[in-house]
Amino acid sequence: MTGEIRKPNLETAFKKEVIALKRQHAVEKIYAELGSKHRVKRFHIKILNIEEVPHEEIEDPLLKKFVLGEGKIGE
Repeated sequence: MTGEIRKPNLETAFKKEVIALKRQHAVEKIYAELGSKHRVKRFHIKILNIEEVPHEEIEDPLLKKFVLGEGKIGE
């Protein structure tokens, strides 16, 4: 998922990988994570693109380990 954060004092692009069953769940997860981590309200977050990523192209090492079943997370 890619998008932008547009606040009066902060304007930045983001790219985030999440695990979700539906697109709506992925969007909610992004709103929750960015809101808590960066103190951004939902109306400051603009989601530009949502796409499913094949297992081989996952960049986040924790997600990749979880999805491919390569041991336990945290090891």
